[in-house]
Amino acid sequence: MELAIPLPIDPMLAKAVTKIPAPDSVPGGLSYEPKWDGFRCIILRDGDEVELSSRGGKPLTRYFPEVVDFVKELLPEKVAVDGELVVRQGEPGRQRLHWEALSQRIHPAASRVAKLAEETPAEFIAFDLLTVAQDALVDRPFAERRARLVEVCAHLTPSEPVHLTRTTDDPELAERWFSEFEGAGLDGVVAKPLADPYSPGKRTMLKIKHSRTAELVPYGYRVHKSGSGVGSILLGLYDADGNLLPVGGASAFTNAYRQQLVDELEPLVVRDDDGEVVKAATDRSRFSGSKDTSFVPLQPELVIEVQFDQLEGNRLRHAARFLRWRPDRDPRSCTLAQIERAPEYDLAEVLADPAKG
Repeated sequence: MELAIPLPIDPMLAKAVTKIPAPDSVPGGLSYEPKWDGFRCIILRDGDEVELSSRGGKPLTRYFPEVVDFVKELLPEKVAVDGELVVRQGEPGRQRLHWEALSQRIHPAASRVAKLAEETPAEFIAFDLLTVAQDALVDRPFAERRARLVEVCAHLTPSEPVHLTRTTDDPELAERWFSEFEGAGLDGVVAKPLADPYSPGKRTMLKIKHSRTAELVPYGYRVHKSGSGVGSILLGLYDADGNLLPVGGASAFTNAYRQQLVDELEPLVVRDDDGEVVKAATDRSRFSGSKDTSFVPLQPELVIEVQFDQLEGNRLRHAARFLRWRPDRDPRSCTLAQIERAPEYDLAEVLADPAKG
């Protein structure tokens, strides 16, 4: 593959900030756009040759044959576009991004890949242009790259599987997007310096993500991959019938605290009549592969407070961050009903018109 920029190329990244920054907080000003929660992907096309490159540089091409097809149909002969692969689900008027359906697209079996390409087709949200034809744009300011991207996407309609993300220089509108678009499964807002070039691998953008806290009940833990200490705590919430449902986990503990947790949780470990730890394991899935899914079961007698982004269905979208123990809380009071959920917002409205507020 021969394009006007050196390959491979890493995507430009973002650093987290706590609030939407003012447009004049950086030289040249900021542009705001929705933060999509899918697979980051740089599409590379040179004629009939198409590659889909993930954030980590791993090829996604074989998993999304329908994307290869629509890239050939809808994008220029020579182009590199940065964006996000997403899958939408739901009835018309109530559609949203579906992370689980997207994640299921990574499957080793070719027959399964083909089946899922028909059942849960992916779409591409374009938000930056690295090169088109013989023009290398990575050294050009984002304002210019965005203008060229608008030209490249001018022929697209909302019904097609390639979409141009909307942008604004109005922080109040960005605040509205931050609040409303979460109901369609989006992840927050990204702020991009209008005067900056494309900086592969560098955190020059700013991201503002949704963050909530909740009290959950530990029902087990997995041993750290090193073989020592707690790697992750498995968490649950009670449903309306009083059943403790698995909702996700918390991890990323320090080395010292991993060891401390073993001692803290020891009194709650479920053992048989001989004093041996009862064997337990989570359901095996295609993600687990040969990975050990066993865990040390715990009596559900403690409560911890965690920080998380979204609840999709009855599962945390991503791993939660441990904040503190809550000895003042009764585990039975930790229910699905307590979790704050964003009001529904139709994804089709988000995708309808990039020029629309």
